[in-house]
Amino acid sequence: MTELTVVKCGGHTAVEPGAVCRDLARLRSTGHRVVLVHGGSVDIDRFADRLGVPRRRLRTTNGTVVRHTDEDMLEVVQLALGGVVKPRFVSELAKASVPAAGLTGMDAGLVLARRKSATRTVVDGRVLVVRDNHAGLIERVNARLLRRLLASDLVPVLSPPAITEDGAAVNVDADRMAAAVASALSATSLIMLTAARGVYRDPHDEESVLPVCHVDNGAVDADVQGGMAVKIHAGEQALRAGVPRVVVADGRLERPVRAAMEGRGTTLKMASGDVRRRG
Repeated sequence: MTELTVVKCGGHTAVEPGAVCRDLARLRSTGHRVVLVHGGSVDIDRFADRLGVPRRRLRTTNGTVVRHTDEDMLEVVQLALGGVVKPRFVSELAKASVPAAGLTGMDAGLVLARRKSATRTVVDGRVLVVRDNHAGLIERVNARLLRRLLASDLVPVLSPPAITEDGAAVNVDADRMAAAVASALSATSLIMLTAARGVYRDPHDEESVLPVCHVDNGAVDADVQGGMAVKIHAGEQALRAGVPRVVVADGRLERPVRAAMEGRGTTLKMASGDVRRRG
């Protein structure tokens, strides 16, 4: 059976798209099928500043910090991801002689999501309700479309936003999108590349990287914060859906994907063993 790897590439400037794409080309040459999912927080922030759109964050009641995506910011997200970041990856893959198809979750209803009617956020210890946040929860991935692209020897390059039943764009987290795609395709591996060596037991100590991190209903055996907490939640989502290997790894290396597959980084595992059986 051909192995299928979903790679999520973060938007940190230290993660070099060219190195990631060259490594994907090498992996693909060994018979792997590959799907690349990307974010682009740095480019989103850069575009927002150029266009004079305020950058705001929401701290949810579980402590996660997320982007406040009002109508203006939603336009920025679409411009940055679809107009700059995605062409960058497609171009780098082309340089490595890999044909790629760049898509957002909106294309052909690739990623269907439900917009949150309200977001609870904590401000100065008080819980407030935000209703202008165009963010959504992923409900379904069009796996048939992705399989057709893969069967045509293409590498799908995917990013937010997703689309609702009534055709509206909604921002979704790229880590969660990668997990949903890996789950829908019954991928053999989900690799989340970031600007860290893996999951740190102590977020302030790079030497405290964990070779294995156990997760259980959001609880982890490490002190995770910010974006790493979102990766942990997304990874747990993929594990519960039956993806056998989930790795959070250093995207700053020359061959980051290969390094992750050879055991560098942090492998996520369910503490309870509660996963869906494949079949």
